[in-house]
Amino acid sequence: MHPLDRKLLRDLWHLKGQVLAIAVVIATGVGVMVQSLGAIQSLQATADAYYERYRFADVFCHLKRAPKSLVPRIADIPGVQTVEPRIVEYATLDIAGFEEPATALLSSLPERGKPLLNQLALQSGRLVDPAKPEEVVVNEKFAVAQGLTLGDTVKAVINTQKRTLRIVGIALSPEHTYAIGPGALMPDDKRYAIFWMGERALAGAFDLDGAFNDVTLTLLPHTAPEGVIQRLDRILAPFGGSGAYARKDQISNWFLMSEIDQLSTMARLLPSIFLIVAAFLTNMVVDRLIATERGVIGLLKAFGYSDLEVGWHYMKLVMVIALIGVVFGSFLGAGLGQWTTSIYAQMYSFPFLLFRPLPDSFLIAGGLSLLAAMVGTASAVRRAVRLAPAEAMRPPAPPSFSRSYLAQTGLARLLDQPTRMIFRQVFRWPLRSGLTVIGIGMSVAVLIIALQWIDSINRMIDVYFVAAQRQDVTVSLTDIQPPSVLRDFENLPGVLAVEGQRNLDVRAHLGPRNKRLQINGLPARQGLYLAYDDEGGEIDLPPDGLVISTKLAEILGAKTGDLIELEVLEGQRPVVEVPVVRIFNTFIGYPAYMRREAVNRMMRETNVVNTVHMRIDPNKQAELFARLKDTPHVASVTLRQAAIDIFNETMAKTVLVFVGMFAGFASALAIGVVYNSARIALSERGRELATLRVIGFTRFEISYILLGQSLLLTVMALPVGCLIGNWLALSMAKSFDTELYRIPAVIEPSSFGYAMLVTLAAAAISALMVRRRLDRLDLIAVLKTRE
Repeated sequence: MHPLDRKLLRDLWHLKGQVLAIAVVIATGVGVMVQSLGAIQSLQATADAYYERYRFADVFCHLKRAPKSLVPRIADIPGVQTVEPRIVEYATLDIAGFEEPATALLSSLPERGKPLLNQLALQSGRLVDPAKPEEVVVNEKFAVAQGLTLGDTVKAVINTQKRTLRIVGIALSPEHTYAIGPGALMPDDKRYAIFWMGERALAGAFDLDGAFNDVTLTLLPHTAPEGVIQRLDRILAPFGGSGAYARKDQISNWFLMSEIDQLSTMARLLPSIFLIVAAFLTNMVVDRLIATERGVIGLLKAFGYSDLEVGWHYMKLVMVIALIGVVFGSFLGAGLGQWTTSIYAQMYSFPFLLFRPLPDSFLIAGGLSLLAAMVGTASAVRRAVRLAPAEAMRPPAPPSFSRSYLAQTGLARLLDQPTRMIFRQVFRWPLRSGLTVIGIGMSVAVLIIALQWIDSINRMIDVYFVAAQRQDVTVSLTDIQPPSVLRDFENLPGVLAVEGQRNLDVRAHLGPRNKRLQINGLPARQGLYLAYDDEGGEIDLPPDGLVISTKLAEILGAKTGDLIELEVLEGQRPVVEVPVVRIFNTFIGYPAYMRREAVNRMMRETNVVNTVHMRIDPNKQAELFARLKDTPHVASVTLRQAAIDIFNETMAKTVLVFVGMFAGFASALAIGVVYNSARIALSERGRELATLRVIGFTRFEISYILLGQSLLLTVMALPVGCLIGNWLALSMAKSFDTELYRIPAVIEPSSFGYAMLVTLAAAAISALMVRRRLDRLDLIAVLKTRE
């Protein structure tokens, strides 16, 4: 073995504590990066394989009614590969033992064979028998949530007729990996189901024999969906087409792709924090090692080793430390990545999971870690290379100290001698102390980033579900109804207040930009469901004109006063121009509001509604729900409290888990920085501390001198970490600005407090580790050490 390699092994063993601390920090950064990249790659690979294997469609469109003779005309559109017409409608469910009404999306299955597109991944049972109209296949999550098994029956109101359906199969579908009911933000597996029925049964129930009201397409490779969508809309417009949309806008796939985008943001931001700190730590260790080995470097050069060989020796030391962290981090990241992917696989209802992180995720993480460590120590290695042998053999010139400003104040006289020594050591090395403060502060910042999610989500719930929504129940109707329907709902048991809404599906155009959206037509004075600005409170809707969210304004490039062209996707499909009269801020979605009367005028309707909000008496809730299960024209029933519970439950499954994980990462970061700082201080001041012991200082006093320095730096780091964390949280909130939601940059004082307490606890653990080493200090050996 080469002599320098033997020296390298001795140095690694001598610095094993510091090497381990640095490796832990590097491993944490590598782990976060490998976890995020692995989860991204695995989710994408799983989704791609699932979509391909079960033939997920490329284009979707719902309509009122069209004859099947129209299918060949659709198939002739250039670029279309496969066309599958079907029937899709809603039904209200009455499940034994479940008080609340549930909603089912009914989707038809062909009379013979499997569907051509959006095929089912049967988990148990079989497909329906066309000769038995009562048979259904149900999505797995609903079956599990309701405890339903093969052979169980469910009552459903299908087009005003109550029928008993029998479950013969339990399945998954690529079209419903994230099954969200009408108007919901998250899946509610107890209250929203997907039922697949025979086409003949659904056609008979909705008078669609020989017709269809929904169509899906796949496209030939390299075919842009936009041109196909335009032609499909022109064909289906006379048949009540509500506007076709591509796979990227399909709600389930859209949620999944948004999740992958968010993981990409995490993979960019968080690992960089750990790698920056790792570079700083390696610089501290190598710089100190070179300072103590000046004589050794001089001897090496005197014996003929070149500058390149000496520099490469210390660079190899850094590379070995980094490689240890990379190896541990790769295993950590692979484990965390598989665990994270399994959580998402359950959330998105995949029938299988392909956790196959590509080698590039490990190579990228490892390469960046090595680069960060080498860049961090480049200056220290450069000093070693530049040392001339004669100069290196001499001890370094002692630093020139002068009385600090603090020592000249009256405050210094109030401090005891050990405390003055602590302050003197910190302020005489401002750069080193400052870097240590920033390193510890980073651990506070990482925790604040994690805790900020809880604060932000609580803020979103308070605004969206509490301030803006004051109804208890929302009922979506199958079609527009006259205002008399509001009196019908008022007469239901337990109903205290009723408010009607007219929702309208449109495609908005402004210049070259367009967006499919829903306009919420609200009454002039809202009492239950409010047009709400997250910054300014309730919005007074003007008699005419459009009030849009900042996100929609950004998508369309709109500003107040612009005329937006609305292409209505229902009824007579008028095309009108409406001015933007106000732009407001919201955390969720991209809503647009108009007065209900203005929507009715635009559609040349009487005062009709298609959504009803109700405030109810909780004591009569059961009786109301029983009536709603039998009420005709009800497409879906949404409960506000259930939506809040589902939102909190879903967040608890993901956010709280990640907060705990990041608390561990932040603790590792704090321990690594504090331990290295204290160990370097012990190495530098070992002779000084031993001398103090000999002249009469107690073991507690020298521990206080050494560890008090770490404590002081930690306390100084807390406000710095809070400032960094606040800045990073603001930056991260901006990066999570999607069409689905915007994360408000809200950090409660308690979050700052928790972050500081965890960092202090981690610093205390590091101090105890160094204290044990200090207690075993060999005074005689240290005092014999040559200056």
